[in-house]
Amino acid sequence: MRLTILSVILFAVLVFLQYRLWFQQGGVRDMAAMKASLAEQTKETDKLKLSNDDLLFQIKRLQNSKDGAESRARNELGMIKKGETFYHVVK
Repeated sequence: MRLTILSVILFAVLVFLQYRLWFQQGGVRDMAAMKASLAEQTKETDKLKLSNDDLLFQIKRLQNSKDGAESRARNELGMIKKGETFYHVVK
């Protein structure tokens, strides 16, 4: 009789602990959601790091090279030097 009662109590404790592990806040479900969120944020961080590296390269090129600034002014702003003639070809 005592063994049966003890078994039932131990089983109830086991079920209670398993319920907390799987379904309550901070359990396995929350951990899986956090892992997915972390993976997504890591991908976004990697993209931003690549973008930052590219921008830093462009900044250094513009600071160190007069040709880089001139090229950017010509291509992006449509600037020309004195004495040059600008031709716009329409296709």
